[in-house]
Amino acid sequence: MKFDTVVLGAGIVGVSVAVHLQKRGRQVALIDRKLPGNETSFGNAGLIQREGVYPYAFPRDLGTLLRYARNQSPDVRYHADAMLKTAPFLWQYWRNSHPARHAQIAKSYSTLIEHCVSEHRALAAAAGASALLRPIGWIKVFRSDAAQEAEMRLAQQWHREYGVAFETLDPARLQQMEPDLDTHLRGGLRYPESDSVSDPNALVTAYAKYFAALGGRFFFGDADTFREGWQVDTEAGTVKADSAVVALGPWSDRVSSRLGYRVPLAVKRGYHMHYAARENARLNHPVLDVENGYLLAPMARGIRLTTGAEIARRDAAKTPTQLAAVEPIARTLFPLGERLDREPWMGGRPCTPDMMPVIGPAKRHAGLWFAFGHAHHGLTLGPITGRLIAEMMTGEPTVVNPQPFSVERF
Repeated sequence: MKFDTVVLGAGIVGVSVAVHLQKRGRQVALIDRKLPGNETSFGNAGLIQREGVYPYAFPRDLGTLLRYARNQSPDVRYHADAMLKTAPFLWQYWRNSHPARHAQIAKSYSTLIEHCVSEHRALAAAAGASALLRPIGWIKVFRSDAAQEAEMRLAQQWHREYGVAFETLDPARLQQMEPDLDTHLRGGLRYPESDSVSDPNALVTAYAKYFAALGGRFFFGDADTFREGWQVDTEAGTVKADSAVVALGPWSDRVSSRLGYRVPLAVKRGYHMHYAARENARLNHPVLDVENGYLLAPMARGIRLTTGAEIARRDAAKTPTQLAAVEPIARTLFPLGERLDREPWMGGRPCTPDMMPVIGPAKRHAGLWFAFGHAHHGLTLGPITGRLIAEMMTGEPTVVNPQPFSVERF
């Protein structure tokens, strides 16, 4: 079976790449071991973060580092047996999080973020999935004045540098917008230009169906069989293409390293669980408890509680201790009822040490392209990444400068 392009990975990034190439007349084969949207893209907070002009940095103040070192923090946990392997990555991540370097990274990163909402809305409209997007923004809430003041300074900085809109919520305004939240909160901060998604898996599935309607084909296959000549084995037989895009999220380095590319990719794992709401309580927005590092989001299945980051080997067994630690706290924030899932979901965020994704050609191999490493913003940046890759591959003018995202920077 011969195609113009084979896309490895059917998460939000791979599906978006496949759609944009198929729209431009390429015959595309999309390959994954599971149905589209059923790995990393299945479980997340459902945010399309227009405010996320600064990618998530490594903390640099001593107090936070000491708190994390005790491995009891609700927002970050680690597996001791993973620390030796990830230490070089964490060292580079820490260095790139220096305020001056972080600000330089934001200048490039923000060019992608600028288009995240508009590209999602355009793709959702074409796919008949606009009802899954909620143009209502999201809210950070605070239990202390100190946390609120620190977040306000960041919001003002992002507004000053990149025009990010925000709304300060005093306790009365917060109570008006979210009447079922804890009444003892000090206030909130709303980012109105960000969208949220009621079912991330359903959104990726809708984009994949649109890809099929355009004439694209999906195959179940194993990316470990991918080889030069851009061939990969699938349940329907061997697929061969003139070009290939690696969009395998946390597993991307299994292919890139085999081809000689040393991309420093690490994984931040995260968990989620759905809950019923007690006593007809209603959550109107996704809400982040800033001091405790978890987020509650209203989803089609129920109230989704998502955790912070767990530093562990990618394929290590689940250890949902963070979820167990934050669930009692979350119950004080909002009246959560019974658990709705049999067990916690777990997924991995693919991270680079400079906090920016890898988007562009693998220059030592003609026809090979990379689109991975989006960390916390995979859902946010999927459609704009798909457009950018498709523009580069077809020789169109690009919507943003792709050079900062090149694999050659490593």
